[in-house]
Amino acid sequence: MKKYFYFGETVEGYEIPVLNEREARAGAGILFLFAFISFMNAFMMHNLIYTKIFVTVFMIDFFIRIFINPKYAPSLLLGRMMVQNQTPEYVGAAQKRWAWGIGFVLAVVMFFIIIVFEIMTPIKILICVTCLTLLFFEAAFGICLGCKIYNKIYKNKSQYCPGGSCELDDKHDIQQFSFAQKIIVALFVGMISTSTYKLTASQENAFHNMPMKATQSANDNKMQCPSHMK
Repeated sequence: MKKYFYFGETVEGYEIPVLNEREARAGAGILFLFAFISFMNAFMMHNLIYTKIFVTVFMIDFFIRIFINPKYAPSLLLGRMMVQNQTPEYVGAAQKRWAWGIGFVLAVVMFFIIIVFEIMTPIKILICVTCLTLLFFEAAFGICLGCKIYNKIYKNKSQYCPGGSCELDDKHDIQQFSFAQKIIVALFVGMISTSTYKLTASQENAFHNMPMKATQSANDNKMQCPSHMK
């Protein structure tokens, strides 16, 4: 049984079981895509069918990752298929298992809320946003937020973190942020926020003025006497 039920791979040159970070990021990206689609469908169409399907698949996928073997998890297999021509980046398996445990707990809670008991509660929105945030940071930035929590709880026990972040003390020049670069980022975010706010406000005003214009037009038509009635 140990041939199939284990967590992490033994790779020469690494003292502990490891996983391929590239596969994990690819799997996170795949799950984020379908999570975002199901969440937006539920939010805009008020239809939870796709969310129920995704939560069930998500829970099963993470159960396989944690309790059977990550190499058999469907999302990671799809990720392996997409990045199989890239050089593996090995990371410690222990912190990944702990981080994926957070995802599994959230999936189980969501499963009982929206499928078993069908409870209408804002907690499910909070859980959805949390899952999307965790998946997005993993896929987009290679930052495992669950692993960060692991590092806070288990001091100095994480090894082989993505990008060498566990061992990185001094940043290279290319990683530094100058004052001018900070200003550019602040202006960019401010421009997008201001534009979004103004466009949203103008759309809302136009929407609220539509019934008023329609009523005024109808009243004007009633006041006009048709020619055939004269």
